Amino acid sequence: MLLCRNYLAFAVQKPRSFREAGFLGSFFRIAFGILGLCLAVGLFGCSPAAQHPQAAANQPAAAAPAPSVAPTPEAKPASKPDPDPVLLGSEELAEGWISLFDGQTLFGWKADSQADWRVEDGTIVVSSGEKGLLYTTTQFCNYVLKVDFRAEQGTNSGIFLHTPPKKQEPATDCYELNIAQADNPFPTGSLVERQKAEAEVTSGQWHSYEVTVDGDRVLVKLDGQQVLDYTDPKPLRRGHIGLQLNSGRIAFRNIRLKPLGLNSLFNGRDLEGWKTYPKMPSKFTVTEAGELHVENGRGQLESEGSYGDFALQLECQTHAPRLNSGLFFRCIPGEEMNGYECQIHNGFQNDDRTQPQDCGTGGFFRRQNARRVVADDLKWFHMTLIADGPHMAAWVNGYQVSDWTDDRPAHENPRKGLRLEPGTIMIQGHDPTTNISFRNLRIVEWAQRSL
Repeated sequence: MLLCRNYLAFAVQKPRSFREAGFLGSFFRIAFGILGLCLAVGLFGCSPAAQHPQAAANQPAAAAPAPSVAPTPEAKPASKPDPDPVLLGSEELAEGWISLFDGQTLFGWKADSQADWRVEDGTIVVSSGEKGLLYTTTQFCNYVLKVDFRAEQGTNSGIFLHTPPKKQEPATDCYELNIAQADNPFPTGSLVERQKAEAEVTSGQWHSYEVTVDGDRVLVKLDGQQVLDYTDPKPLRRGHIGLQLNSGRIAFRNIRLKPLGLNSLFNGRDLEGWKTYPKMPSKFTVTEAGELHVENGRGQLESEGSYGDFALQLECQTHAPRLNSGLFFRCIPGEEMNGYECQIHNGFQNDDRTQPQDCGTGGFFRRQNARRVVADDLKWFHMTLIADGPHMAAWVNGYQVSDWTDDRPAHENPRKGLRLEPGTIMIQGHDPTTNISFRNLRIVEWAQRSL
């Protein structure tokens, strides 16, 4: 606007001559043109917010804002599969160890009272609630057990061996391996009401038990040192493993077990001890490496022995992706794979190992899927199968993948109901694509629990 005023001041001065007048006439035309432009600018946009009309047309009008539109909801990220578990090392697997605690969940455990059992930082922790046990859903016979524990000052706890779900009297119906202060009648390392141990432990620090329960003998090591050797005149043959809440806070980790007394099912030389079915398409052979190999299918290889309650361990390798096989047990002898089936199939869906494609290795076919596909095709993996009355469980590479109880009415035919009678073991050739190897097949049949 300052420029407009200067031009007006010049224009209103009186002319000195005609020429100047002519010049001024032209000047007036120009000046009034500039004045009009300045007035237009002042009226329509001589301000910092002024816009070119076309630019303004491309913007929403300030007086009529666009109708409010609800923001598009942000897509929820796809649920992530559970983190991969920490598996046992190859040496431990070769020795037959399995994990009873996966470091993430209480799968395979059950509490017999209302207490705050939970998982914290890879440990099982309890600190309050009703006194009682957190016990394995599976019973075990003879074994070596390793457990790390950390008890706070004043805590009284324990690890129960060969226990029923509801323990009654540690002098007769279980072995209570105590965790208690030095002034307790049965301090840490002792078997309550059976034998006292002399050991020193520091509250608030991690300590390690290694316990061998074999027949009538219980051998206890604490932090690598033997502290107890007990022989039971009336031995308990099998039972659950329990972690106790009595008083105070206690934590447990690295709970591992190795079954004892397994005998070879396969000699690595020939098929002695097994029955073949030559009329069926599957071909079972023994390789130069001493492995049992099956090709083609359908077919079966059947053990000559029968087994009821047992622990079985083996190694297996599939030689192509997503092959299918199975280990049948408590089979009706001579019939076509008529038994419970522990599945062998390493396929999974949606890039998620918790979604088995076809029951999953270690699952019980048509009964319970494996909770995770642990094994990989084209690699050797380890499997442990335990059958204990109506309860069955399987571990793959030391990780428990199934935990199933057959609650159907009893029936001789396991396809129709609960079969407790001993039966044969069968290895399956599933179909024409079958190409699978087995080795180190071992089994032990369990004695009945006695009191």
